[in-house]
Amino acid sequence: MRVAELMTREVEFIAPEAPVSAAAELMGELDVGALPVGGPADLRGIVTDRDLLYRVVARGLDAGQVRVADVLSTPVITCREEDGVNAALDLMASNHLRRLPVLDAAGRVTGWITLADLARAMLLGSAPLQAALAELTETQRP
Repeated sequence: MRVAELMTREVEFIAPEAPVSAAAELMGELDVGALPVGGPADLRGIVTDRDLLYRVVARGLDAGQVRVADVLSTPVITCREEDGVNAALDLMASNHLRRLPVLDAAGRVTGWITLADLARAMLLGSAPLQAALAELTETQRP
């Protein structure tokens, strides 16, 4: 299975000049833990909820005054639409990441792939795992 088959195609970007308070608000509205910084053809970094927590809140900085560019994470590890899901999972595991921006052949961001996307696909695609879960569910009923 290819990354393009599982990725989320709706990607919201945040400008590097935006205050981190705007990034936090957008993350809350979208119910996500990270945002790509820049644009589809100009990915500058990723800002995560952890970046905001450790680089702004824990330091007592004013989230309205600190720019996203000052706290984003780089370098950005990416994968390609045509990559296999196992390759994406390996990238995430080896780099301790929960999500990857997905690039098309031209190098533009076209989506996100997350651990949740991969776990869902593995669960749905695994008959033995589904059978084990079904059996577990059956034995738990009163």
